[in-house]
Amino acid sequence: MIIFAHILIYIAFPVFGQESQVNFSVSGSIDWVKAELKAEAGFKLAEAGLRLPTGRFMGEEILKNAYPKLLRPYLLSIRVDSNSTVASLLERGELTQEELETLGRNADSVPPSLSEDLSGIHGKYTVFLEKVSVFLGRHTRTVEADRPLRPVPTADHTGIIIIADAELPVRGRRSPALAEPCLFPKIWDTEMNIVYDRNRFSPGQTGNLMARYTTLENIFKPTPSGLEGELAALAGPYPLRILTRELFGINPTDFIIEREDALKILSSENNRRLLREGRVVIVLNRDILAVR
Repeated sequence: MIIFAHILIYIAFPVFGQESQVNFSVSGSIDWVKAELKAEAGFKLAEAGLRLPTGRFMGEEILKNAYPKLLRPYLLSIRVDSNSTVASLLERGELTQEELETLGRNADSVPPSLSEDLSGIHGKYTVFLEKVSVFLGRHTRTVEADRPLRPVPTADHTGIIIIADAELPVRGRRSPALAEPCLFPKIWDTEMNIVYDRNRFSPGQTGNLMARYTTLENIFKPTPSGLEGELAALAGPYPLRILTRELFGINPTDFIIEREDALKILSSENNRRLLREGRVVIVLNRDILAVR
């Protein structure tokens, strides 16, 4: 569910008219189930040449100015799609340094606080992956999912659940793998026709995420639909459950489903609407979504 990392970052700041090297301790996590990036950052006041009580205000200002840079390593690690992270978008010039800093400054923050022994100051920050998705997908043009030439009889469903919690074959590779989460996953059928991608999703109706990630136990709750809470609100009382046949992509973030299952979605205007509204739940293995 969560991926943790801890790093030290040194940034120079003017303190009392002099340039001081501040040693920040930073820890962060990406929770794909909650769709949040969380980070904490802090430093020792004495090491920055600060003393209480006046040093608290200066410490808060230092954190306020520093946190977009401190969030940078975690933002860069976010997987965008099967062949891109935020870092690779930056390397290819599809994202600028200024836009990356904007993503950091869009973080929600808790006012900085002193440590229990009053020797340090730290702040907490949350970046919602919905905001990152909107920012990176702002140039996307919504297109209608393809209608099959030969529709099949199909029921109208209230959501789509893609189950990919076990190791699966990866098309074009010899060894199986576990599917990985990303902001813009794709769904293909076994004839390699695209069923769902970022162009077939229209943000706003159910939020700004193409899909919500969860684990297997969360789709087998003691309710008629097997869902509870936010997942029940998203996928409704009669979701279509589909087993993934294969994975696809440079990184295995994309899903290949049977052509027959794809036709169950595409043959109904109601079910195509589910794609457009992002009423898609993707079930991944707990090991992929577990603490690292």
